[in-house]
Amino acid sequence: MKNYIDLIDQTIEFPTREFNINEDNELLFNNVPLMEIIKQYGTPLKISYLPKISEHIENAKLLFRNAIKKYNYKGNYTYCYCTKSSHFSFILEEVLKQHVHLETSSAFDIPIIRDMYNQGKISKSTYILCNGYKQPLYTQFISELINDGFNCIPILDNLKEIDFYEKSVTADKVNLAIRIATDEEPDFSFYTSRLGVRYSDVNTLYEDKIKPNPKFNLKMLHFFINTGIKDSAYYWSELSRFIYKYCEMKKICPELDSIDLG
Repeated sequence: MKNYIDLIDQTIEFPTREFNINEDNELLFNNVPLMEIIKQYGTPLKISYLPKISEHIENAKLLFRNAIKKYNYKGNYTYCYCTKSSHFSFILEEVLKQHVHLETSSAFDIPIIRDMYNQGKISKSTYILCNGYKQPLYTQFISELINDGFNCIPILDNLKEIDFYEKSVTADKVNLAIRIATDEEPDFSFYTSRLGVRYSDVNTLYEDKIKPNPKFNLKMLHFFINTGIKDSAYYWSELSRFIYKYCEMKKICPELDSIDLG
């Protein structure tokens, strides 16, 4: 057994801060004895430790606060919780205690947004970033949120998505974002550059469909790499490329003032 524990320590750096082992060699999760819970509820078992959610959100805010201060950055940071991470009400309620905003990914999320508003958990001024591939029901729900006065920002995933909002949105002003397609690493199992608008099409989309329409504002550009953040030149080179594009667009689009880091 000792050799097995040593192997785990060497390969996956266990135990982490969340996990530990008591004097009886039983597993603890944030000092909660798991064996007692397993005896009561059985397995498989999923546990959500709510204090850890708030801790991670505050840690993200702290990292940005420190960086903003260090580099004398003139902008600010806004945390948006992605609802697809967990839709459970007790998770979302814990998240919203941190005074954050929300990001949706599918039509499934929008009734949850409505319910939280009806319960007074969020207001119409709460940012609702609408990401993900847009099926017709999703774009319909997004349009209805905008028409009802919610601070809802659709993140355009392709060149045709904007056509639906042009027809269905009756609000005077609509803030839009564009998701820019990065060149995913070839060895990524879901290798694709389909997700988002290609760099070569961003200017055309803005000049042809956003700028001429008085009700549309390009508010934000969205950056996301499916493989996530790695300590590699690849990630930072893609981010630098994205920032260069943002600066280029800012010169022709004065209302552009935000970057969404996915």
